[in-house]
Amino acid sequence: MNFRKTVLSVGLALVGVAAFAQTPRYADSDINFEKYFKPATETPASPDAQGFIRRWLMLDPISKPNRGNTVFIDSYIRDAFAREYYKGQFASMSDLALLPKDGQKIKKVVVDAQKPVDLSAGRPMFMAEPELIQEKVTLTWHALDSNFPNVKLFRFATGQGLTRYGVIFNVVTVINCDEDIENVRLATGSNSASMWWVNGEEAVIMSGDRRMVQDDCASERLTLHKGKNILRGAIINGPGMSDMIVRFIDEAGNPVKNFTVTTK
Repeated sequence: MNFRKTVLSVGLALVGVAAFAQTPRYADSDINFEKYFKPATETPASPDAQGFIRRWLMLDPISKPNRGNTVFIDSYIRDAFAREYYKGQFASMSDLALLPKDGQKIKKVVVDAQKPVDLSAGRPMFMAEPELIQEKVTLTWHALDSNFPNVKLFRFATGQGLTRYGVIFNVVTVINCDEDIENVRLATGSNSASMWWVNGEEAVIMSGDRRMVQDDCASERLTLHKGKNILRGAIINGPGMSDMIVRFIDEAGNPVKNFTVTTK
């Protein structure tokens, strides 16, 4: 046996393995948007079998650079979500007459843009405070149905080639009730921090660096009134995946499903 040849062959093989291992393959390499979302229709949707709400108006992610999620204490996320990026931002998500429409564009929105995240290790690397760059962007609203109970915000961004790390997602939907539904709780889960409002009133705040867990937090008892009720949320994340899961539950923790969901 030729020892030198054997060593050389093994060495070349190892080099090949190392070279292959260094070829980055990211979580969104083969993104298929249609796997996760489909356009919402004019027909009112219903919550799914477990009561989860899958129809949402979703705004393109707003760049909000963060090198980590540990900063997401209550005061930080309250300040982040209180920033008005465009005129009428909050009114449009709490007033039925001003509710955004599918495809509606908001132009010249000034955001704290960021240089592309270092993905050379196959995952986002935030080794230093991101360098902020003031930039004007156009944001678009999308009326979508999620194919999963947990709405995959990260896939919403990657499927459109948009910024997915260090961002704020804004979502809103309309809950239509044939009668008052009393003593229900809004039960939410998100990755990472989020806040939720029902008819303009704060219902849930979820701070900290957290993974999405079903019914992770629940609001105090509230009433869904006969007619249209506006449910909106804001989710913030740094270097990681983003998703959310939302439903209403009754006093016994059972899903509330006697309503429909629309985007207007």
